[in-house]
Amino acid sequence: MRLVTVSRAFDVGFARGVLVAFSVQCGAILAAGCGSRVPEVSPGVSRELATYRAQALSDVSYEVTFVVPDDVSERVSGTVLVRFSLSHTNGPLILDFTAPPGSVLRVTSGDRDVPYTFAGAHIVIPRSAVHRGEQAIQVEFLAGDGALNRHEAFLYTLFVPDRASSAFPSFDQPDIKARYRLTLRVPPTWVAVANGPLQRTEVAGGAATFVFGETLPLSTYLFAFAAGEFAVEQAERDGRLVRMYHRETDTSKVARNLGAIFDLHATALQWLEEYTGIRYPYQKFDFVAIPSFQYGGMEHPGAILYRASSLFLDESATQNQLLGRASVIAHETAHMWFGDLVTMRWFDDVWMKEVFANFMAAKIVQPSFPDIDHDLRFYLAHHPSAYAVDRTAGANSIRQELGNLRDAGSLYGAIIYQKAPIVMRQLEGLLGTGVMRVGLRQYLEQYQWGNATWPDLITILDRLSPEDLRDWSRVWVEAAGRPAITATAVGDDSGRLAGIRVAQSDTWNGRGLRWNQRMAVALGYGDTVHVVPVQLSDAELTVRDIGGWPLPELVLPGADGLGYGHIVLTSESTQYLLGHLPDLEKPLHRSVSWMALWESVLSGDVSSRDLIALALRALLQEPNELVVQQVLELVEVAYWRFVDADARRSLAGEVETELWRGLDQSSTVGRRRAIFDALVSVTLTDDGIEKLERIWREQETLEGLPLAERQYTQLAEALAVRGVPDAEGILDAQHSRIENPDRRARFRFVRPALSRDRIVRDSVFESLKDAANREREPWVLAAVSFLHHPLRAETAIEYIRPSLELVEEIQRTGDIFFPLRWLNATLDGHQSAEAADIVARFLDEAPDYPPRLRAKIIQAADDLFRAARIVEGWEGPYDP
Repeated sequence: MRLVTVSRAFDVGFARGVLVAFSVQCGAILAAGCGSRVPEVSPGVSRELATYRAQALSDVSYEVTFVVPDDVSERVSGTVLVRFSLSHTNGPLILDFTAPPGSVLRVTSGDRDVPYTFAGAHIVIPRSAVHRGEQAIQVEFLAGDGALNRHEAFLYTLFVPDRASSAFPSFDQPDIKARYRLTLRVPPTWVAVANGPLQRTEVAGGAATFVFGETLPLSTYLFAFAAGEFAVEQAERDGRLVRMYHRETDTSKVARNLGAIFDLHATALQWLEEYTGIRYPYQKFDFVAIPSFQYGGMEHPGAILYRASSLFLDESATQNQLLGRASVIAHETAHMWFGDLVTMRWFDDVWMKEVFANFMAAKIVQPSFPDIDHDLRFYLAHHPSAYAVDRTAGANSIRQELGNLRDAGSLYGAIIYQKAPIVMRQLEGLLGTGVMRVGLRQYLEQYQWGNATWPDLITILDRLSPEDLRDWSRVWVEAAGRPAITATAVGDDSGRLAGIRVAQSDTWNGRGLRWNQRMAVALGYGDTVHVVPVQLSDAELTVRDIGGWPLPELVLPGADGLGYGHIVLTSESTQYLLGHLPDLEKPLHRSVSWMALWESVLSGDVSSRDLIALALRALLQEPNELVVQQVLELVEVAYWRFVDADARRSLAGEVETELWRGLDQSSTVGRRRAIFDALVSVTLTDDGIEKLERIWREQETLEGLPLAERQYTQLAEALAVRGVPDAEGILDAQHSRIENPDRRARFRFVRPALSRDRIVRDSVFESLKDAANREREPWVLAAVSFLHHPLRAETAIEYIRPSLELVEEIQRTGDIFFPLRWLNATLDGHQSAEAADIVARFLDEAPDYPPRLRAKIIQAADDLFRAARIVEGWEGPYDP
């Protein structure tokens, strides 16, 4: 007899009653092997529930069918047959299903109905309905839409970290790996791709049915499919057939990029097979280019998803964009081994899969770009982003405790993606590259098709090394923050150099941590630099016997791009860099110096105007395109964030003149593109705006810089934000220029945020309070950025408080990166003390606010707090 759901309150009470009764019984017979106590049913997947199920369940498999209607307003329906083996029947069976009331239609086992309760987060089946050993439960359901990402002409799943259970009933935790068989019934013109190999397709009855073969073991967050009106490209590389699904309508763009996209995947696969000693472990290799995808990529085996713009680059792509594409491809491919083949047991170790994907990606891309300084590339790809979090009062450790999977999204950020690979390079330097590789091979071999933890890996590496890796991990992995590092010259009685004193201090009071790390210290003499290697493990180290050189004008720790910390410059070194930085010979030394000067701007020791002046002078002589990009980004942030409006207006003419000069004198299309993008960002003068408008109207061309649709769209949006007289006509015309339906839809969504009419902009913000209007996250972030553009900051300030009030809901309803990106889009356009006060008051008035979300707000507000201090003398809390 099927238990009919009467009300949510009844469901919850019944389920808790079952569990409480079981807990009492379990306590009485624990000595007889009852096992872990069953936790209470609560939203999400608690660690206790996950542990209980992992001990009780084995041999799990799913046969899932989804029926996708033509009309996106109609819900997706489905059935799932869950097969599993139970080691005991001490309590109820708990399936996760976070869907609206009424979404469970029927639960059966064989030909009989099964009693259940459904409380909107879990389906609870009483112990009397299950038995020891092998069995199967089938659920008929209506799927929740949150993770299905449905569009008119396509859909795709995104189940990381715990959202598979929003689409179908499952045991939604990473350490219950299962095999999947999937059947999709979709509109007749659609194609489909999933983890497993396609077995057959049938078109009948006004629908297409795709049946996929059984997968190898996967965690629920890695189960995936995409379906829709996609074009399919395929190629053979190293005897492997590779397919790409996409919606790009610009055939010349597809043709121009296709070979490189397939080649980069083949290179990554070959490198990883050689490094790990394990052949690519899955049955096939397909990937999908998704318009406006939430992430750069997502590593589903056999069905990787990418943001389309990451793969299909314009003719004028910068070096950074080319490297970025290669890196994201290498990153997602590396996940096939690190994360997919071996998966973290619980999401407190989610950083492990990301660190090895990024760490390996940095190695993989090197052969494809032999002319690139890869130490420089690694530094720029990791240190600035990691510092942007680690310098804040909201910094977090790499490894973080997690009580419930529903909070797993708050773990993600630059500390996982950017700091962790730096830490891994330090570990590799400590162990040696050979030992590191041996240890990782042992780790993959021992835990393949299963799950592992960071302590599991440390145990393996510890056996291979005399170093105390547990103590090393305690500082680098389990503690937040970074050291402050200083280096000073020590003179002898004759005024010559006797040594270099390098010191580190914990920037967080009361801990006294010491970071064991190797780095290089650069000593500058005019335009000559000497480098001294250092292994810093104690609070202070003096390096002697370095040749009796004269006292240097510059002492720069971390000059090799490996050292990690707040590089605190002496006043002498600061003055040297303000006068000589562009003359330093090595690009990496210049890059580290720019970062050190930027830290001095943020601490108020160097003025933003001095940095901008130096950057404009350096731009004309900087030969390295990666450093050019770094310098341009610093100019943009300093210009909009750390210079007040009046000073910005007075600087505008000079900044624009020097950037146009830099563009005219650039010899590569990538360098020209980077400078042009900066010009579109910073232009404020009437003459400059008129020039941009002529370029948009194609009345003026840029020699050596072909512009594509994306650049014309950026120009139209920039002109509209600046309130040019014919802004609406420009936006109308740009809309008609865009041929791709997905990009047209994005433009229509964003356009109201560009309006000169404040009432229209207010209505845009009000609409975003509804979660249904936030589903296209990249579109939303673009719109929010326009609402809060620095030129509109004064009128947008009233949006800040309600935006902060939405963050908890955004955490519940959005994807993993959305909360922090929402905060950045909201706060990045502001610099006023008023804006800083709003954020500070919000935090002060909510002392019990969820700690990780509180930290995200502080991270996002850090530059605002600093800018308010520097520009307006703000004296609020949250000192860095």
